[in-house]
Amino acid sequence: MSAEEHKYKFDVKMTCSGCSGAITRVLDKAKPDGGVSDFAVNLETQEVLVTGTIPYEDLLAKIKKTGKEVRSGETLA
Repeated sequence: MSAEEHKYKFDVKMTCSGCSGAITRVLDKAKPDGGVSDFAVNLETQEVLVTGTIPYEDLLAKIKKTGKEVRSGETLA
């Protein structure tokens, strides 16, 4: 493994399963060579947790491309 893995948490405004589905599809496309090794999209808590080597800014851009409002994001580890 060349790059270090990080854990990210985003607060994303998702109102339906279509919203969470769009984010799931985008993150699925980033596996495994796009730098995402694992992720979880939770519609109820409106949380998106991502583990991977992808830089924070790139990941944020991918999520924003879905058209969903990213209220906040942080690097956990």
